[in-house]
Amino acid sequence: MPARSIASLSLSFGLVSIPVKLYTATESSSEVRFHLLAPDGSRVKQQYISEKTGAVVERSSMNKGYEFDKDRFVVFSSDELKALEDAASHVVEIMAFIPEKAVNPVFYDKAYYIAPDKRGGKPYNLLQQALEKSGRCALAKWASRGKTRIVQVRPEQDGLVFQQLLYADEVRSLGDLHVEHVQVSDAELKLALQIIEQGAEDNYDPAAYEDEEKKRILAAIDEKIEGKEVITQEAVESTRGGGQVIDLMDALRASLKGGGEKTKSATAPRRKGAEPVTEIPVAPKTRKPAARATKSPAEAPAKVRARK
Repeated sequence: MPARSIASLSLSFGLVSIPVKLYTATESSSEVRFHLLAPDGSRVKQQYISEKTGAVVERSSMNKGYEFDKDRFVVFSSDELKALEDAASHVVEIMAFIPEKAVNPVFYDKAYYIAPDKRGGKPYNLLQQALEKSGRCALAKWASRGKTRIVQVRPEQDGLVFQQLLYADEVRSLGDLHVEHVQVSDAELKLALQIIEQGAEDNYDPAAYEDEEKKRILAAIDEKIEGKEVITQEAVESTRGGGQVIDLMDALRASLKGGGEKTKSATAPRRKGAEPVTEIPVAPKTRKPAARATKSPAEAPAKVRARK
C-alpha cells in the first residue's frame, strides 16, 4: 500500500458512513522519461506564441475559449469556469449494487485503492465481505476536481478497489467498425478451441511478465553513462509467413502440431473450395521467472537511479 493517501473520503453505505483514505493504485513514474535538449545540451522550455502577433503570451494573461464556428470563440474567464464546476465533496454516495462482472472493462479509467480511516475498520470489512458474498459491486458518485465521476467499488482479497469509470460518450462503439461476421464450420471451431485449451492458464500473473522495452532502454542508458556506444539491434523478421494466403484448416492443424510454427501442411496448396485466409502471427509470450518479478526499486541500475 502506498505510504501517503491523496484524499480522505466518506463512503456512504445505506445509513452507514465509512471513513476511508484514497490511494493511487498505479505508478506512472516507473516509465523512463527523457527531456528535450537544445543542440548545446541545455534543456528547452515551452512557450506560447500568439498566432496574430507572433508575440510570446504568458500563461497568467491567457483566457479559455470555445470555438463554436471557424475562428470564432466564446471566451470564459477563470471565475466563470470555476462557477460551472461541480463542488468537490468528500462524501462518496453509493447509488446501486450491480453484478460484479456487469461493467465492461472498456469503461475502466483510473484505478485507486481505498483503505479504512480511523474507526472505519468494521464497516469497511462489512462492506467488503458483503460484496464478496453477494457477487456484486457498488456504483457510486464522486465529485472531485470540478467534475462528478462514476466509480465502481469492487472487493478484492486484501480490500476494496475504487475504479473510476468512463461515461458512455467517452467510449467508442465497436459496432461503428461494422465488423464483418463470417460463418465458421464446426470443425474449424473445434480446432480453435483445442488451440485455446493448449495455451490455457488458470489466471493472469502480472509478475510473470516484464517490460522488455524499458529493460533495453535502462541498459542503453547505463552504456551511455559509461561512455560505450549503444549498438542498435536489427528487428528480427518473423519466419511464420505473416502475409501468406493459406487454408484455415491447415493453419489450425499446424498450430496444434507445432505450437503455431509453420509446417509443410501450413504451406500446402488450398483444397478446392476452401476459403483463403491470411495467417496472423501470434507473438509469443515474453515471460520471466516469478522470483525476478519481485525485484525491489533498490535493485534497479544504480547509475540510472542516481540521476533521477
